[in-house]
Amino acid sequence: MRYTGKAHRVGDHIDTDAIIPARYLVSTDPRELGQYCMAGISPDWIKGVEQGDILVAGANFGCGSSREHAPLALLGAGIPLVIARSFARIFYRNGFNMGLVLLEVGDQADALREGDQLQADAEEGIIRNLTTQQEIQVRPLPDFMRKILESGGLVPYVRKRLESAA
Repeated sequence: MRYTGKAHRVGDHIDTDAIIPARYLVSTDPRELGQYCMAGISPDWIKGVEQGDILVAGANFGCGSSREHAPLALLGAGIPLVIARSFARIFYRNGFNMGLVLLEVGDQADALREGDQLQADAEEGIIRNLTTQQEIQVRPLPDFMRKILESGGLVPYVRKRLESAA
């Protein structure tokens, strides 16, 4: 599970309503939601994002309501990975359940700047800043979380397990 992309920075305490405002919750289609990703911060934020880019956040990313639409909006915007100082617990679980990779890096998030070219290996737990040549070591994803992600989220993972048991 390797990712390479340009860093897009957001601050601390970005809530799910900033990630995808409630007025856009009329769909569960990730592509539809992705058009409005981060519209709660800036309506034009999505225009600077390319497929495969990486979101870098401060503390408590994804706080607020338990909204599965938030990780879907990020995925629909083309962002497969969020690196943050810390995540709100419910968002953390929802993110993995929806197939979004999340890496918590504590204070090391401050070393990642807007526009930096990043390379992350979630299995090895290494984030390389290709712009500054810095390397950040994080806890690798546990096998069960990796299997959920490789299946595309919790529902496809469970479906696959039920089919193989039948």
